[in-house]
Amino acid sequence: MKDVAIQFFNGIDEKVVPQIRLTKSKDGQAGQAYFRFENPEALLSDNFKEIQGMYLLDEEGQITTREIHIAVSRKNGTYTAIEAIYSWRTERDFNRFMRFANRYAKKVGLAYEANNDK
Repeated sequence: MKDVAIQFFNGIDEKVVPQIRLTKSKDGQAGQAYFRFENPEALLSDNFKEIQGMYLLDEEGQITTREIHIAVSRKNGTYTAIEAIYSWRTERDFNRFMRFANRYAKKVGLAYEANNDK
């Protein structure tokens, strides 16, 4: 069985566990997963500006997103976080993402917390 991991560089697992927030459209078909990594190891790399995407890896294969933002501290101009967004447009893609998310959560000890604020 393939290990569950998140990577920004091929073959290098990101060790920092992100905060993940999900949103879905009213019809439930489309949605987004927002990832925020505070002080991730990927930013320690000399070539972090070459990050092309975030890769979610598990036994089913790879999910890729290219929507990546690197946050900069306003105080001293240092790079402090990586934000990534994975978007889906079908229930099939959402279910695939959730299978990855459940495997990743189990591996790193994350808990799901529903937020029903309107």
